[in-house]
Amino acid sequence: MDGDIRRVTGTILRAPLTRRSVSDLLYCGFGGLAGLIGFEITVVLLALGLGISVSVVGTVFGLVLLTMVMRLGRRLGAMHRHLAAWLLGDQVEAPARFQPGGGILTRVDQRLRDRVAWRGISYSLVKLPVAAVQLYAAAATVIGLIDLTYPAGWLLFRHHSGGTLGPMKAITPLPFAGLLSISSWPQTWLAALLGAASIIAASWLARAINAGDRRLIRSLLGPSRVSELERTRTLAVEDAAAELRRVERDLHDGAQMRLAALAMNLGMAQEKLAGQDEQPGPGAENTATARELIEAAQRNAIDALADLRDLARGIHPPALDNGLPGALATLAASSAIPVSVTADIGNRPAPAIETIAYFCAAELIANATKHSYANEIKIHIFTERTGLLRLDVFDDGVGGADAGRGSGLAGLAQRVSTVDGHLEVSSPPGGPTTVTVKLPLTA
Repeated sequence: MDGDIRRVTGTILRAPLTRRSVSDLLYCGFGGLAGLIGFEITVVLLALGLGISVSVVGTVFGLVLLTMVMRLGRRLGAMHRHLAAWLLGDQVEAPARFQPGGGILTRVDQRLRDRVAWRGISYSLVKLPVAAVQLYAAAATVIGLIDLTYPAGWLLFRHHSGGTLGPMKAITPLPFAGLLSISSWPQTWLAALLGAASIIAASWLARAINAGDRRLIRSLLGPSRVSELERTRTLAVEDAAAELRRVERDLHDGAQMRLAALAMNLGMAQEKLAGQDEQPGPGAENTATARELIEAAQRNAIDALADLRDLARGIHPPALDNGLPGALATLAASSAIPVSVTADIGNRPAPAIETIAYFCAAELIANATKHSYANEIKIHIFTERTGLLRLDVFDDGVGGADAGRGSGLAGLAQRVSTVDGHLEVSSPPGGPTTVTVKLPLTA
C-alpha cells in the first residue's frame, strides 16, 4: 500500500519534468492562441456574411464572405491538424480536397455545401472553451515558473540592511485571488511552493484538455465516417472496373487467341484429310470418320470463340477504349431499330462511370427493341453544369414501362445507385418513353 502511494506521488510530481508535459504545455499555448483567434475571425465573418446575405442588395457580397468563411474553415482545420502532429505527435488524416466544377454559381453552391469546411467551422466554434482552458494551463505554468524565482530574487535584489524597499508581490494562478505580499525571505518559499504546485496542476490540466482536443480534431477535422465509406466504395468500384478490364484482356489475348489457332489448325487438318479422300484405299473409312470428328471439333471451337467474344464484350466493350460517344455510336449501328446518338461530353468520365452508362444504353435499347414496337430511338448524352453525366434514351413506342415491376429497369436503377446515380422513367400508356440516367463524372 505504501509502495503504491509513493509510486502515484512520484508520478504526479515528476509529470512537469517529462517531455510529454512540455509538448502538452506548448500545444496549449500555440493551440489555445490559434483557437481564440480562429474563433473571433470565424464568428465575425460568418455573422457578416449571413447578415449581409439577407438583404437583396448585399446578397452577392454576403455570398463572397460566406465562401471566404468556408475556405477559412478548411485552412483553420489544416492548421490545427498540423499543430497536433507537430507538438503532440497525433497524426490525423486530412479529408478529401475540395474539387469544384462547373460555372460560378455551381462553384458557389458546392463551396457552401462543403461538409469538410462546415466541420472546420464547427471545430473553431467549439474550440473557444477548450482554448480558454488551454491558455489558462499555459498561463498557470508561466506564473508558476515566475513564483519559483522569488527566493533567488529576494537574495539578489532585496537582501539589504536599509529596509527602504517595500514588500514583493507574487502572482497567484487562482482567478480573483489577487497578489501575494512577501515581506521576508522565508515568505518567498511560500511563493515558490505555490509556483511548484501551479506547474504540477497545469501539467495535468494540459494533458486532460489536450486529450479532449485530440478527440475533437479526429471527429471534426479528420475524414468523416460518411466520406470514408464513400472513399472505400469508390475504390471498390474502380477496382472492380479495372479487374473486369483485366479479365476482358486476358480473354481476348489468351483464350480467344488459342481457340482461333485451334480452329485454324483443325481447318488445315480437314483440308489434308479431304485430299486423302480423293485417293481411295483400305483406310478410307477411318479417314472419313476422322474428318467428321475434326469438322465437329472445328464447329465447337468456332462456337466457343463466338461465346468468348460475346462474354468479353459483356465484361468491357472494346469500343469504350475510344470514349463513350464512339462506343454508343457502335452500339447504335448494331440495333434492329434505327438509333440516333448526340453527345456533348466535356471532361471524360471515369472508366467505371463510362461502363455503367454504356450498359444502361445497351439495356434500354434492348428493352425498346423487345417491348416498345418503336420506329426510332434517340440517345442524348451530355455533361450538365452541376458536374453530372446525363443520359436520355427516347423511343416513340407504346410506353407502359415501369421500373417498379421487377423489370430490367429495376436492375439498372440498382446498378446506377451504386455510384450515387439516379434513374427516372417517363412512360405513359401509349408512349412515348423517356428514360433519364444521371451519373457523377467520378465514382
